[in-house]
Amino acid sequence: MDVRLLLISVLLGLSKTQRDVNKCTKASAQSCGECIQAGEKCGWCTDKNFLKQGEQKSTRCDELDALIKKGCSNASIENPRGRVRVNKNQPVTKRTKDGVKLKLDQIIQIQPQKLTLDLRSGEAQTFHLKFKRAEDYPIDLYYLMDLSYSMKDDLENVKNLGTHLMKKMQTITSDFRIGFGSFVGKTVMPYPCTSDQNCTSPFSYKNVLSLTEDGSQFNNLVSRQKISGNLDQPEGGFDAIMQVAVCTNQIGWRNVTRLLVFSTGTGFHFAGDGKLGDIVLPNDGKCHLQDNMYTRSHYDYPSIAHLVQKLSENNIQTIFAVTEKFQPVYQELKNLIPKSAVGTLSSDSNNVIDLIIDAYNSLSSEVILENSRLPEGVSISYVSHCKNGVSEKGENGRKCSNISIGDEVTFEVAITAKGCPSNGKSETIKIKPLGFTEEVEIVLNFICECECHKDGIPNSPVCHFGNGTLECGACRCNEGRIGRTCECSKDEVRTEDLDANCRMDIDTDICSNNGDCVCGTCECKKRDNPEERYSGKFCECDNFNCDRFNNKLCGGHGRCECRKCICDPNYTGSACDCSLDTSTCLASNKQICNGRGTCECGACKCSDPKFQGPTCEICPTCPGVCTEHKDCVQCRAFGTGDKKDTCEKECSGFDLIAVKKKEDLPQPNDQPYINHCKERDANDCWFFFTYTTKEDSTIEVQMAEDLECPSGPFKNRGYKEATLKLYTRF
Repeated sequence: MDVRLLLISVLLGLSKTQRDVNKCTKASAQSCGECIQAGEKCGWCTDKNFLKQGEQKSTRCDELDALIKKGCSNASIENPRGRVRVNKNQPVTKRTKDGVKLKLDQIIQIQPQKLTLDLRSGEAQTFHLKFKRAEDYPIDLYYLMDLSYSMKDDLENVKNLGTHLMKKMQTITSDFRIGFGSFVGKTVMPYPCTSDQNCTSPFSYKNVLSLTEDGSQFNNLVSRQKISGNLDQPEGGFDAIMQVAVCTNQIGWRNVTRLLVFSTGTGFHFAGDGKLGDIVLPNDGKCHLQDNMYTRSHYDYPSIAHLVQKLSENNIQTIFAVTEKFQPVYQELKNLIPKSAVGTLSSDSNNVIDLIIDAYNSLSSEVILENSRLPEGVSISYVSHCKNGVSEKGENGRKCSNISIGDEVTFEVAITAKGCPSNGKSETIKIKPLGFTEEVEIVLNFICECECHKDGIPNSPVCHFGNGTLECGACRCNEGRIGRTCECSKDEVRTEDLDANCRMDIDTDICSNNGDCVCGTCECKKRDNPEERYSGKFCECDNFNCDRFNNKLCGGHGRCECRKCICDPNYTGSACDCSLDTSTCLASNKQICNGRGTCECGACKCSDPKFQGPTCEICPTCPGVCTEHKDCVQCRAFGTGDKKDTCEKECSGFDLIAVKKKEDLPQPNDQPYINHCKERDANDCWFFFTYTTKEDSTIEVQMAEDLECPSGPFKNRGYKEATLKLYTRF
């Protein structure tokens, strides 16, 4: 064989073995709680008489079918299942109801709002979330502008932005507010402006106007702004973005759609660049506005990851309005910040309103779900069901695109836990659509113990004078104790006196070399194949060393117990290779072995040496049925032929029925097992009959009265008399 093919086959074999590993038996669970955490298919048998001699407590933990095969009843199997409970499920709403505009806290775009999940290890709990964009949803937009000298021309066009943008946004929402802030860079060298142009003193970030419904106020305040400058080209916009995100009260953010328009004509500084000005203190991500001015310019810039975190926490969607030269740079930044967009400013920013509208439409037409940090061992997966029947899995399962106002989409969410948290307590996670304040609260409860655990009896006398808790049919031993009934301390595990109790006699191995002697009791070893096991007081029995037939243990028709096959009903033999079913021996005449043999192990053993075949119906040296019975039929029907003198003695074994013509004889489809015969007599005439063996083994012959003879008068008068005799007989 090709070496590569051999290697592939080995790898495939390993993969199959790995797939077939029984997690339940592999876990060696000592209690019901440990068992159910091993996997979702694992159950624990609580029947106190379930364990056989030599079997360990962990034998109680197995897959459900395996436990039943071992003799554990369904009623004795602990197999708790997880579930999903919906605690708050208000339907999604429209902005107006019965002609009245709803308040902000009455608008619902995601459903349900709260769930409780009971998680069994390895078993996914699935639920659906519905999202629907509400029309006329309020919008807060904060315009953050670079006031370095490179944006001088752009400032002129932004001065009337407030009223113009207000009018444009009224086509989208009747509830719109706008604010304005500006930034330049750090106020330490080498950042400040030293130009002799008409520029204001350098500053890091300034909140010029908190969010307001007054567009003219926006125009008035922005018109008073002057550009500033600095020596290096990248600006300190990240400082400003951080403050806009975290200073919720100062900026005036409401729990509505929050848009941040970041307008610049250059690049940006980020964490680490502060070293240029001997700045090493890291950005702390907190609000530091005093009289609307940023007071921690001597702290380093925030990192991109830090910004992403704060923008997400505060549900802010960012629109980067940048000049064409820096569009590729901000496009890369946009790929790192969820729910952000990039638009290209014209040289003097006169297209900024169209840019904002286009970017808003792009952002609002996509919903992306994100979840809070998951507890250890918990995983989550999403499947999106979007417009036009489009469904996605994986990371794409978190989002739907091209959503219009009023469109409804659903997400299938599956949460799975592997084991239980160390503290065993409930955890709470949240799922929300990025850029929205609404969220779904999910309480996670972990199924760490079986129901029968509650009924445990501490210090039970069954557990060797109170050395354990009798729980779920078994002893859960106290610290330092081991054994099926906690009968031994760990210090007494191996002693000569105890080992003697684990030998069948003095000349045999301890536990037949198939187990370990624990506290004077054999605990049998586990096999790699979980279906194979040792048992018995001395581990002298097993269920895999029985006779085989057709390479199957006990012929596939029984079970192996202590190296002996226990056959299924209708089977016998040392390998259950002998079937007691006789249906395979029925001949075509419904007789067992054609009445010429016996049925042994489902096969015919022919007693008449002339007959052979699977049902003793083949006789190479035998005449045909028609030829064999011709003389008897002829003598019974016409009183002629070779047996006419011995007819009564030799030919009484069948019933004879006369019909007029051969066409009146039974046809082939009238009944099964029928032979049609055509024989010639001594006068060269043909006579016709049928020969049938019926289900009760009786034989029936039907004979046609009319003969087919050569043309001309009969040469033998005896046939005329025979015909008359046939008529009078029937």
